[in-house]
Amino acid sequence: MILPRTGVGIDVHAYAGQDEDRPLWLGGLHWPGERGLAGHSDGDPVAHAAADALFSASGIGDLGTHFGTDRPEFAGASGVTLLAEAARIVRAAGFEIGNIAVQFVANRPKFGPRREEAQRVLSGAAGAPVSVTATTSDGLGFTGRGEGISAVATALVYPRPKETIG
Repeated sequence: MILPRTGVGIDVHAYAGQDEDRPLWLGGLHWPGERGLAGHSDGDPVAHAAADALFSASGIGDLGTHFGTDRPEFAGASGVTLLAEAARIVRAAGFEIGNIAVQFVANRPKFGPRREEAQRVLSGAAGAPVSVTATTSDGLGFTGRGEGISAVATALVYPRPKETIG
């Protein structure tokens, strides 16, 4: 019997300083006119949480293990690129991806109008269904004060039967 495995990923990024000219990347999409997030890569907490959930479910480390700040080749990397590479690493470790669900917490941007676009982009990167939801924290905490964005993701993977690995 093949039993699925679940994993959780969390990612948090503060907004970049007012004097920094960083674009906002969220859910694999560029959000023109919105303040960008600080980070080693593009700072996309949705894509990063999704990748971390895949690593968690597979038991093969975490985002820092594979794409940490000690890896200069990932400086400025797209979250979509990191998610695609995470999916490749997970599959190479003998797993298939069932799905990924992500929820982010932020006051801005207004996500609903671009939800389907973000889900298409992230699903394409992961090679599996990715759903994204958004909420606010009703003015509480660092997200409520507009200091940054957090995201939490779950992923379902399952071991590929041994005869299909390779």
